[in-house]
Amino acid sequence: MNKFFSLAFLLIGTVCSAQTYTATPNSAINDNATTDYNLTVSGLSPSTIDTLNFGLETVCINLTHTWDSDLNIYIIAPDGTSAALTMGQGGSDDNYTNTCFNENASQSITAGSAPFTGTFRPMGEIGRVNNGQNGNGLWKLRVIDTYPADAGTVISFSITFGNTPATYTPFTSSNLPIVVINTNNQSIPNEPQIMADMGIIYNGVGIRNNMTDPFNHYNGKIGIEIRGNYSAGLPQKPYRFETWDVNGNSIDVPLLGMPSENDWALLATYNDKSFVRNTLANHLFDTMGHYAARSEFVEVILNGEYQGIYMLSETIKRDNDRVDIAKLNQTDITYPQITGGYIIKTDYWDNTNSWQTSYSPIDHPGYQIHLVYDYPAPDMIVPQQQTYIQTFIYDMETALYGPNFTDTANGYRKYISERSFMDYFYVNELARNVDGYKKSCFYYKEKDDSAGNIGKLKAGPVWDFDWAWKDIWDCSIFQATDGSGWSHHINDCNTDNYSPGWMIRFLQDTTFANELNCRWFDLRRNILDTAYMFNYIDSMAAYLNEAQQRHYAYWGHMGAATGTPEVQAPRQSYQEEIDSLKAWITRRIDWMDANMPGTLNGCSFTSVNETPAVNAAPINTYPNPFTDEINFSIYQDSPEQISVTMINALGQEVITPVVVQGNTGTNNVTISLPAELAEGIYVLQICSGNRMWTQTLVH
Repeated sequence: MNKFFSLAFLLIGTVCSAQTYTATPNSAINDNATTDYNLTVSGLSPSTIDTLNFGLETVCINLTHTWDSDLNIYIIAPDGTSAALTMGQGGSDDNYTNTCFNENASQSITAGSAPFTGTFRPMGEIGRVNNGQNGNGLWKLRVIDTYPADAGTVISFSITFGNTPATYTPFTSSNLPIVVINTNNQSIPNEPQIMADMGIIYNGVGIRNNMTDPFNHYNGKIGIEIRGNYSAGLPQKPYRFETWDVNGNSIDVPLLGMPSENDWALLATYNDKSFVRNTLANHLFDTMGHYAARSEFVEVILNGEYQGIYMLSETIKRDNDRVDIAKLNQTDITYPQITGGYIIKTDYWDNTNSWQTSYSPIDHPGYQIHLVYDYPAPDMIVPQQQTYIQTFIYDMETALYGPNFTDTANGYRKYISERSFMDYFYVNELARNVDGYKKSCFYYKEKDDSAGNIGKLKAGPVWDFDWAWKDIWDCSIFQATDGSGWSHHINDCNTDNYSPGWMIRFLQDTTFANELNCRWFDLRRNILDTAYMFNYIDSMAAYLNEAQQRHYAYWGHMGAATGTPEVQAPRQSYQEEIDSLKAWITRRIDWMDANMPGTLNGCSFTSVNETPAVNAAPINTYPNPFTDEINFSIYQDSPEQISVTMINALGQEVITPVVVQGNTGTNNVTISLPAELAEGIYVLQICSGNRMWTQTLVH
């Protein structure tokens, strides 16, 4: 009897020991395409794979390829469950040679280097396939080549099952909204858009969002494609999508409380380990009184695979609730309709989407500058409109580079909004944004008014700050670790796209430089105070603290040098990343205080204010930061009711709106606030008659 049990134990141990299956396709990797390589598993015993007793342990690959970061590689189980092995790793280096993936490996694939010989933790959770399915059947190695020009071959791959199966932590719920996308077995291309299904789960502030909850903020079709240039080559892909009906027609919908539109972006956060670089820049520009793209942090599930934290964002677009300029139809080819609105930008260009301006930057004669048509789009703008906007820029530059450029009536001020260019300067320079003046650099022109006054050119909206707020191995301007250097001197670098260099000339105007200095130190008392900015950063970090743990568990690049080539060594934790960002801002803002062009001679802190925007706040609010109450005074020409509410950083009201009867003259109002308000950034919204003001506050 003892011999029988011993023999049975040995047999069971033999059956459950490691079982390896190998395929040798020796087949080409299709360029800029998705290719599956098959491996049939049969005779697996036991047949059921799970995370406790027996399941998939290791995947090994051998392949050649001349640009590894083009490749995203997955293992696909018989039931269709997929797990990411590696995505966008290896840069321009070659090959995966005897590369194995096991969740218990000491080193992540993100910390390795080509040809990745050895055993690494995968970027995804291969334990997802150990979900109780039958392991016998057709397995696939899926290789997605994301860019053309480089070639390769899958030589072999193997999968090993055993008694120490890979595990995983299912994604079940989040404090963030959850976006679920199903492409129905289609790969998402760079273009054109493909039709997919999307659902959004969001139950409201402070309420948990569960994967089992219904899609209650959107449940329908989208058209989706990969967006971006550098960022599109990183493992976490950025996407542009439109909300569609079942026939593929665009439909306007409000997403997560943002105004209705059909054009949206899912901005990847892989290159910004703090997650706040873009949203901080947008917040500052918005608080200065300009439109900046609204966004909400979400967690994304794509085809059943967790993808981490994204920013679901508005795109830069002409719209009453975005860049609010006049609509320009193709039939608008006579004055005054032809005068606006227009959106143009400095960005990657070709001869079909841009024009070459007539002037070179004053400090770089011979540099050819191209401006790109954004609205109307290059394929929609008609020749008369092209001629108009080209002529407007020519007239502006002629005035700018002429001998009387400082003339307040006929110099460059006739054509531009100084306030917008100053505020654009502050945000991009504070962030020392490498792309701020050469790529994703937007300008928009308003329509001339009914009195014939020129609709001025405005700088903005700000966009694309994931290469900002840090020291990077680029031109020496951006390497400096002491906070020094001006981003608007980008043309001094060996840059991939030239800036028009207008700011160089503006600063040769003593009046402009002094106004710039004056407004800078005015803003330093509130919006650009480090306490204000750090409160905003900390509030966002606290909100994201739970989700960032899942994000980095999946992507595995915290502590690894990935994305932007930074000067400093990679930080080892999320809190260290936040602390490093705040320390960088401190160094940068100290340098800017000491080196801001112009002087404060004659500065009244109001001299550079143009006609206030709708949301400018001609009120006196205190204290800021606040504790349990807010006081403000507001002047009224006639008796009007004053309505007050407070909104948190997520756009939700945190107090019941308060209505008081205002009188002619100065009204002093005190608003009591709930004691349980969390620390962070809030917006006080004050309405009187048909006027509205907002004031950003810190708690």
